[in-house]
Amino acid sequence: MNCPAFLSAAARRPLQIAARVRPPRQRQLHISAAAMSQKLQPAARVASQRQDVWSIVNEAAAASPKQPIINMGQGFFGYNPPDFILRAAKSALDRVECNQYSPTRGRPRLKQAIADAYAPHWGRRLDPDTEITITTGANEGMLSAFMAFIEPGDEVIIFEPFFDQYISNIEMAGGKIVYVPMHPPPAGGEKTLSAGEWTIDFEFLEKAVTPRTKMLVLNTPHNPVGKVYSKQELERIADICLKNQVIILSDEVYDRLFYVPFTRIATLSPEVEKITLTVGSAGKNFYATGWRVGWLMGPAELIQYVAAAHTRICYSSVSPLQEACAIGFEQADAEGFWDQCITDMKNKMDRFNQVWDELGIPYSEPEGGYFVMVNLAKVQLPDGYPFPPHVADRPRDFKLAWFLIQELGVAAIPPSEFYTDANAHIVEDYLRFAVCKPDDVLETAKERLRGLKKYIRAD
Repeated sequence: MNCPAFLSAAARRPLQIAARVRPPRQRQLHISAAAMSQKLQPAARVASQRQDVWSIVNEAAAASPKQPIINMGQGFFGYNPPDFILRAAKSALDRVECNQYSPTRGRPRLKQAIADAYAPHWGRRLDPDTEITITTGANEGMLSAFMAFIEPGDEVIIFEPFFDQYISNIEMAGGKIVYVPMHPPPAGGEKTLSAGEWTIDFEFLEKAVTPRTKMLVLNTPHNPVGKVYSKQELERIADICLKNQVIILSDEVYDRLFYVPFTRIATLSPEVEKITLTVGSAGKNFYATGWRVGWLMGPAELIQYVAAAHTRICYSSVSPLQEACAIGFEQADAEGFWDQCITDMKNKMDRFNQVWDELGIPYSEPEGGYFVMVNLAKVQLPDGYPFPPHVADRPRDFKLAWFLIQELGVAAIPPSEFYTDANAHIVEDYLRFAVCKPDDVLETAKERLRGLKKYIRAD
């Protein structure tokens, strides 16, 4: 319809704009269902419909008649950070600059505090400006490392069992994962042995290295095994990486929780330090997994590229909690915090593991961290137990986890999720329990787990 001649150009303009955004004729919008379906397909990296371990455990917990569930599956703390850390966080919120963007590499006070805190362990002072970068949790820090160095087709060696986020992070960078399994001690189903007796076949590791190998991921203290790699083991890993010029990404987020001597691989020699990126976590250090403050330490030649990737992923990390972590590091020694961490967590580990000693069920005695791997080969699952289909077709540890939640109301994690399908059988009799919970929760869990007694197979 023509605009009336008496309307001014300005008055006609809204009508013109409306015409400009008027939907085209229906025939112009017709797109075949097949074409539309193709356009809406997710990327392969997130397209898997297989339920992961977290959704399966959460589903089982919601469906269990035993409520409330005692959650010893996920590794979040059941208590707050200490008061001096909380006070630091609250006071940071009152400062204008702490509520604005931090420098992309991190707040200067936190980098300085980390440099000072780690100097005694490194045997030298790290440069806070060039050898440390702050990240949004350790996980984003590792993603930044992969994005910084991994090109499509580059190979990354991962030890099984692995933290599951490693896999997606590497795949997002286009890397190819090469798996090297860790093996429990042969007698691990019969008696309690040190987690240090989980071993790597070093000949297998050497053969896994190819000209395309760009990086090796190490985790010590180890999740879920609780192993602290010995100095001799680290030297063998370092020698392989030096010989082949492979970057070591050392995930040391549990570096303040060790019950045997702990060696940081970067400190073995100046040559090893030059190829090593070390990952840290305030969430693990200060009982604050929701804060999402992490860091990477390493030579300036490597850190600069991690920092560049971090800038492109999220630019900077949460400012007030960086400030709180800085104060945490500055005051931790005076508060006796680090020693207390070890004492408290070891006491929790010993308190919880009493129930396995009572039941005659063996476990891997942790050397570090806050997880314990328990071997439940002696537990006989009832014939014909009604497992849902998505659990029935998974390894035995998934069935054990489902059974414990449904019958006893205790959640644990099946560690075969952290192995490839080909190697899942290695840990099908194990479950992983997190002991970073209040003592009363541990006692309730123990009382419920005593209900396993009637299912233990007589030898």
